[in-house]
Amino acid sequence: MFKHILITTDGSQLGNKAIKTGLDLAKALGARVTVYQATEASAGMYVNDGYAVPADLLVRMEQEAGKSVEVNLEKARKALTAAGIECNTVVGKSPIPWEGIVETAKKKKCDAIVMTSHGRRGLSGVLLGSVTQKVLTHSKIPVVVFR
Repeated sequence: MFKHILITTDGSQLGNKAIKTGLDLAKALGARVTVYQATEASAGMYVNDGYAVPADLLVRMEQEAGKSVEVNLEKARKALTAAGIECNTVVGKSPIPWEGIVETAKKKKCDAIVMTSHGRRGLSGVLLGSVTQKVLTHSKIPVVVFR
């Protein structure tokens, strides 16, 4: 059925459940896995309510976030490898998360995506948007959504 699964995570508890679900699916199907987590790109200087954050501080924040992503991906890689699943990891750099997910799946020739949905509804869902909804809309391969 599926031979190469892209598992997306955001490092949250729910994201870790997606890794576990993707691991179980990959093991059952004998598929290999690519685990993807995006980092957020800064805009050079962030201004909000009259306060500005200097660019060097944003760079340091980005570096720390990148370290956190690397730790999360390494943990996922170890769990998958320990389960006997061939695995590689990708740190996403796309400024638009859903585009990074869809593009990585295409570039890595994945035939399914496993991801979570935080289930935001109402105004927060409209304002924040849904990465999962965008992936479902734009992906040309099956998407398994875990809640």
